[in-house]
Amino acid sequence: MKNVLRSVLPGLLAVILLALPWAARADAFDDELLAIQTRWAEIQYQTAEKEKADAFEILRDRSQRFAAAHPERPEAKIWDGIVLSTWAGAKGGLGALSLVKQARQDFEQAIAMDERSLDGSALTSLGSLYYQVPGWPIGFGDDDKARELLTRALEINPDGIDSNYFYADFLLDQGDQDGARRYFTKALQAPPRPQRPLADQGRRQEIQGKLKELAS
Repeated sequence: MKNVLRSVLPGLLAVILLALPWAARADAFDDELLAIQTRWAEIQYQTAEKEKADAFEILRDRSQRFAAAHPERPEAKIWDGIVLSTWAGAKGGLGALSLVKQARQDFEQAIAMDERSLDGSALTSLGSLYYQVPGWPIGFGDDDKARELLTRALEINPDGIDSNYFYADFLLDQGDQDGARRYFTKALQAPPRPQRPLADQGRRQEIQGKLKELAS
């Protein structure tokens, strides 16, 4: 038995040692992704409006480096796109359109890689751009495309807070108040995301604000 162990152990140790760098890289990726998500929520929900554009610009440098370091990971592209698009919203004006176009490319690439990544977040985020960005000749806005993408996201993540929130907001933009109210209410019932409490809190406040507007 001892002889068998002596012959097997070196091979097992080699496998373990080879696997350790991969595990460390996976942990480092997840840690950095969560750090970007957390910082995004801090800027979005806790930073003064006049300071948001500068803060998102700094975060975009980080998310861009993260995406460049992990070109094979759709999650990194999704969050680079999210940072870009929210930076554009904070910046405003025609100068923001180039940022939104870059975000669209991130989302399209992530969808091509794996549209189910992060519960369909690329579909949700790209769909939200299509109904919020002006249409031709200024931008690429397209309500039909927005509906298609947002409904695909809901098929992947039917109970998610973001997938329901953005579909509800799209319906509100389309004048469907009953549909918007229904999906905003469903978004409030979404299960919490344990690693993203600030994002959940901020989104719920946005939803409650929308529901108050619908009730008035």
